[in-house]
Amino acid sequence: MRAVTATAAPLGQAFSNLAGPACRRSFATSSRLDAGYGFIGLGRMGYPMAKNLRAKIPQSDTMVIHDVNPAVTESFAKEVGNVEIAKNVREVAEKTETILTVLPQPHHVQSVFHQILKPPTLITEAPNRRERLFIDCSTIDPRTSSEVANATHSSQQGKFVDAPMSGGVVGAAAGTLTFMVGAPADGIDRVREVLSLMGRRVIHLGPPTSGLKGKLANNYLLALNNIATCEAMHMGIKWGLDGQALADMINSATGKCWPSEANNPVPGVVPNAPAGKDYEGGFGTSLMLKDLGLALTACAQADVVPRLGPYAKDIYAAAEGAEDCKGRDFSVVYRYLGGKE
Repeated sequence: MRAVTATAAPLGQAFSNLAGPACRRSFATSSRLDAGYGFIGLGRMGYPMAKNLRAKIPQSDTMVIHDVNPAVTESFAKEVGNVEIAKNVREVAEKTETILTVLPQPHHVQSVFHQILKPPTLITEAPNRRERLFIDCSTIDPRTSSEVANATHSSQQGKFVDAPMSGGVVGAAAGTLTFMVGAPADGIDRVREVLSLMGRRVIHLGPPTSGLKGKLANNYLLALNNIATCEAMHMGIKWGLDGQALADMINSATGKCWPSEANNPVPGVVPNAPAGKDYEGGFGTSLMLKDLGLALTACAQADVVPRLGPYAKDIYAAAEGAEDCKGRDFSVVYRYLGGKE
């Protein structure tokens, strides 16, 4: 690892002794060592994130990538250049010390780390014998994340932090993502340093799993706000109100929220919103269903009884199952409700 900003000196103090003297490395020295970055998962979010990372780190730094789809890694290497394609995820971890994962589901995260951590010889036998920093940007349930973190830490092969993000594909491409991080306080500086290469804000919410808990709470609220906005716009227009006038009023009054202001479900109200593009792009209903399901699962594990979430999940499931709504942005709930387009 190395400092990529002038604020990294405290990090050297915090992480320099984690792997013992043989793996000691200074982050504040002018005679730097080249760093190694690994990236696993080049999907709709991971691909532009990895692209931004490669563009921001020095050309002399190593970047090793892997995805289950070889065509994607080949395309990335051809478009971006200066990357090495790994045959498997273990190779990524062996050759780099900062590894980011962006994976779809909890079982994918479990599988990847099972392959990475066995055998537990990354520090003792791998070509790169430095302690690893694993930053998991996947949105999964806190329990699975905690199990993976415990396995990582107990094997003494690295530090694992959860860092789900918000901002969608557009934010990933623009490098304006917001990351919600669960990590020990003494390690957040390096995490923030890395994530700032791909996003605009890095919010440390607390110890491990805190980032995921914050992300799921946020998306739970977003799911409910979206349905309420769709219903409010539908009823107002049905009553004879002009959609633009209604939205302008809501956005200057107490009903204002992200779905009403930035992602309004009525076509034409917000320029370039998915609603004006037949609800294409944006945050898919299936993804909202996934996050809502994860939030409800986490609620059950913590003995929290959500009242509105189960109803919202049923609505999203029904919308995703409708022929004219399937595969579209989650604001398509407006169409599912019968809203005037």
